[in-house]
Formats: sequence, structure tokens, C-alpha cells
Amino acid sequence: MIGRTPTHEGVLLKPYPFTAVVGMPDLRLALVLSSISPAVGGVLVRGEKGTAKSTMVRALAGLLPAVDVVEHCRFSCDPVSPDPGCPDGPHAAGVPAHRRPARLVELPVGAAEDRVVGSLNLEKALAEGVTDYQPGLLAAAHRGLLYVDEVNLLHDHLVDTLLDAAAMGRATVEREGVSVSHAARFVLIGTMNPEEGELRPQLLDRFGLTVEVASSRDPEQRVEVVRRRLAYEADPDGFADGYAAADSALAAEIEAAQRLLPSVKLPDEALRQIAEVCASFEVDGMRADIVTARTAVAHAAWAGRDEVTTEDIRVAARLALPHRRRRNPFDAPGISEEQLEQALEDAQPPPEGPDDDGPGEGGPGPDDGGPIPDGGPSEGAPSSESSGEAPSGNGSSPQKTVGAGDTFRARVFRVKGTGEGERGRRSRAITDTGRTIGVQPPSVRDGRPHLVATIRAAAPHQQARGRSGPGLEVRSPDLRFALREGREGNLVLFCVDASGSMGARARMREVKTAVLSLLLDAYQRRDKVGLVTFRGAEAELALPPTISVEAAAARLDGLPTGGRTPLAEGLLEAARVLRVEAIRDPRRRPLLVLVTDGRATSGSDAVARAKAAAGLLTDVTTIVMDCETGRMRLGLAAELAGHLGAEHVPLSDVAAESLASAVRERTGRAA
Repeated sequence: MIGRTPTHEGVLLKPYPFTAVVGMPDLRLALVLSSISPAVGGVLVRGEKGTAKSTMVRALAGLLPAVDVVEHCRFSCDPVSPDPGCPDGPHAAGVPAHRRPARLVELPVGAAEDRVVGSLNLEKALAEGVTDYQPGLLAAAHRGLLYVDEVNLLHDHLVDTLLDAAAMGRATVEREGVSVSHAARFVLIGTMNPEEGELRPQLLDRFGLTVEVASSRDPEQRVEVVRRRLAYEADPDGFADGYAAADSALAAEIEAAQRLLPSVKLPDEALRQIAEVCASFEVDGMRADIVTARTAVAHAAWAGRDEVTTEDIRVAARLALPHRRRRNPFDAPGISEEQLEQALEDAQPPPEGPDDDGPGEGGPGPDDGGPIPDGGPSEGAPSSESSGEAPSGNGSSPQKTVGAGDTFRARVFRVKGTGEGERGRRSRAITDTGRTIGVQPPSVRDGRPHLVATIRAAAPHQQARGRSGPGLEVRSPDLRFALREGREGNLVLFCVDASGSMGARARMREVKTAVLSLLLDAYQRRDKVGLVTFRGAEAELALPPTISVEAAAARLDGLPTGGRTPLAEGLLEAARVLRVEAIRDPRRRPLLVLVTDGRATSGSDAVARAKAAAGLLTDVTTIVMDCETGRMRLGLAAELAGHLGAEHVPLSDVAAESLASAVRERTGRAA
């Protein structure tokens, strides 16, 4: 989708001006630096909803210099140096060209892979021997901006495709042996709300810069935001005209920095400082060093300098390193200012004279509130609900809680049967990727064409179609599509007994460790998770189903224990949640993990009511994690598993290593 333009009663309106946005200097700077040097790798903007993330990104497109493109080229080739592999080429010297504004292309969350990278017409390729390629959004974004709102909700393979294209500067589509490639150099900008789930660390690392944004708590600034927004809505064109001069000045400064960029020097002393900083934060791989170096060069160009200084490195590190420090899914991004300053000081060469240690000395960047500051993301920005490393439970909860121990590799539990749900890594499902297990019925025209089956369907009709020589005429009814089996992500609903019996003998510590390990497994398998707890006289939906396992870990961290065991209420609440989710997200099959010792002690007829409630869940794949310990065991959890038709798993067997050891022991005894 080419960037949306605001409308009012069918009339196109001018977009909200970039320099009219109040506050958020870190985001302004990151967007400007990425525009100056697309090689930085784009920007990931993390923040709560309603913080003008999308407004700033859309306004940025108006600041970029216009581009010269080859006339009628669908891939926006530069007439001075056209892409030699352009599918619309080759373009001869002196080909007609025209000048157009830089594009902002928006990628919808529900976009299919063909819409992103483009598609090949297999029917034409087989019948006529020609490659008919329809370009996708990556081609439209070439030499412009590609904006992905809610990038954390995209399928991982699509995010990987975007980041590959952004890093390589090319997009490739392949189908049944036919391959097409074209240039795709663009500034990638993604926005996300961390409460809706994090990007995986390997994908986070491939974004060049990251910025945390939050709404201001300053009443005066909030008043100014509302004042400007109302003024824009009352007279969009007049409001935009009022900031046109500031926007034009900023655009000119970006263009000047782009011209200066190739001549900026990165001395060995600066490289040593960058290496020292990245090593001190123990970031994995070398991408952090490379991105920090590119960002420092871009910042020096923005400041009008022809050589990188310590200040440029300081700014670059604040933007390039926070999201690369996550060691596991529950870590919050961020860097220590003290550690950064110490690393810069340790790598500092002996003083050779006065240095420009004032932030932004000589640097441009006027906007409505003054120059764009050289500082990076603020450490004071509110974090997401992530609990950091494995939750310890000794935090700020006013109630007494029990912490978890170190996580372990958990057993893999799968939903029975074969689904058709969201792509993931847990249960069997019919998907658009994976191994081919057959051919769809002729009435089903979905997915990728199956080449062999298509040829077989077309072959008997060749004589009737007048074909007697070599070659094959393929018509639309001949097309057959592959049936592929892959893996899907599921809804993993944890229903945790938090009663007094669970808190006895430090049992809850083991329970939290096991559940946290299963949460980590759910994260790795692209599952949605939810948390129901029951204690005292009632059950509570502690966390509605979400893809944010960080939020689930935080809820688990603060889970208190005590009181009687309302098992029936817990099962009824789990059944209610699953019923609602079946309506909201019908393609995602559920896996219920019931964590309990099987006791039911709250209310009248507690055991009978629990058995009746279990009857509502017999069609759900359920794991009963038995938390009963001690020499004298009642076996109530195993009995409950029988009522549910569930798999009974002792708490000690949740770890994959524990199961492997048990198998080895039994095998050895049998031998």
C-alpha cells in the first residue's frame, strides 16, 4: 500500500508536518539518521499506542529528496545507474526519465508473502516460456520508505524477508525453479507496542536502531499536543503551511548531510572506541559494531563534521545497542549510561588538544522546539511488562510470593490431530509452507502450484488442444496446488493452582520454574499464551491470551499463594476463556496446561463440582502437571487427568532432560 494521505470529505489533505510533532527528540534523530544513511538498517520504534509513532513516520516521507526514475520502470531504476538485473530492463543509456517524490509504502499486517515480494505467473511460464513477474511492495518501496506498523504481529518469515531485502538491497522471488530478482534499497521503519508481544532477539538484532517512546507526563507538553492536533483537524492545509518553512529547512539539511556522508572519515581511534563499547555490553556477533559505526558516520554528517568524534559514537551507541542486549525473551532492552561512559573513557586515546565535547556542536536540526538533540533513547522511558531474566519473585509485590529458579529445556507438548492455524512450531498443521504431502482437490486453488501434478493434469488434453509437437499447453483448469504440512502456533492456556497446599514445602518455587520454562518454550514455538489462577474461593484471568510471553512471566512472578483450592472455579474459568478465544481466534487450537495437585477444597461439593467442570474440557488437549510431592500421595491429579482425558505429567518430568533420563533408566533395566 502506497502511503496513505489524509482525506476530508473526499479532498486530499496535507499530512501532519514532521516539525509540528511535539517532543520525542530520540525518535526524530533516529529517523533523520536513517534517512541520511539507509545502510544503518532502519528503525524499530517501541512504545504504547497513541504516541504519534505513525504520524512521525508518515511525515518523514515529505522530508526526503525527490528521486529521478526511468520512465515506465516499475522498479524505480535510477537513470544514471540503472539496475542491470531489472526485470523491466535492460535500460539503455539516455532512456527517458522523470522526477517524483520519494514514496512511503505501508505494509499491512495481514499481507501475504506474494504481496510483499511479488508473484510469478506459473501458467504463463509453463505455457509460453515467459517470465511474467508482478512486483510487490518491496519494489514499490525501492529508493523510499517501507513502513510496517505492528511489525511484531507479522509472521516471522515475512519479517525475515523484509530484513533480508533491507540488508542485501535486493528482493528475490522463486517459484518452481523460476527466479526473479530486483533492487530493493529502502529505509525500513517498524513500529510496535511491546504489550502485544516482542520481536524475537534474532529479528530485533537486524534492525539498525531502536527507540523507546512514551507519552509525555508534562501537562504543558500534553496541552501543546492537543492544541496542535485540534488546529490541524480544523484547518489541515493552513496548519501544514505554517510549518512548511521549518519542514523545508529540515529537508535541505538532510539532503546536505547525504551529500557530506561519503566524505566523513572514521579514524582508527573511533573504531577502537566502538569496539570497546560493544565488547563492554557483551553484544553477540559483529552487527552491533557495524551499525554503530554507520550511525556514528551519519551523525557526524548530520552535525556537519567530516570526521567521527566521541560524541557521535555516544549517540550511535544509545540508538544501536539497547535492543541487542537481550539475552532471553524476558529481558528488557536498555543500556547503562555509566557503563557506556566508562567504555568510552577506557578507549579514549591520550588527549591531544581541545576536543568538541559539547553535544551537537556545529550540528543542524531546527524544528518547532529547537534543534534535534544529539542524545539517544532515554533510560527513563517506561519499560514493557517484561520481568527481565527468569523472574525471581522478590520484587515489588505487596503480597508474599515465591520466586522461580533457573529455567530448563521443557518437554514439547503438542495438540492432537492436524490443524490449519497460524504458522508456528508446535503442532502439526496444513500450512502454505513445509513438506508437500499431496495435492489439493481441483476445486481448491490456494497456495503454491504443484508443478508435476499440473503437468499430469494438462498432458491428457494436448491432442484436443491441437498440440502435436514438443511443448505443453497449460490452461487455468489444469493448475493443481500443493498440500503442505508444517507446524502451527497454538494457544497455550496455563491454569495454575495458587492455593495454600501449593505453597507448602517450597512447591510453588518448582511450579513457577516449570511454568516459566514452558513459557519460554511457548515463545520459541510462536504460541499465544494466557494465565488463569485460582485460590481462596475464586478463579481469576490473570492474563488474557496474548502473544506477549513477557507479560505472562511478569504475572507469574507476582503470583501469591494461600487459601483453599477452588478447582471447579479454575476449570470453569479456563473453559470460559477457551470458549471466548474460539470466537476471537478460531484458527488457533488450544493446549490447556493445568498445574495442580488435584485437590478441591473450596465450597460445598467441591470434588463433585470439579468433576462436572472437567466434563466441559474433555474435547481440549490438556496436560495435567501434577504438583503433588512427598511419600504419601493421594493421586488426585492423576484421577483428574482421567476425567479430562488428559496426559498426566509429574512436575519432575516437565524437563526434557528428566524424561530422557527416565527412558534411559527403563531401557537399561529392560536390557
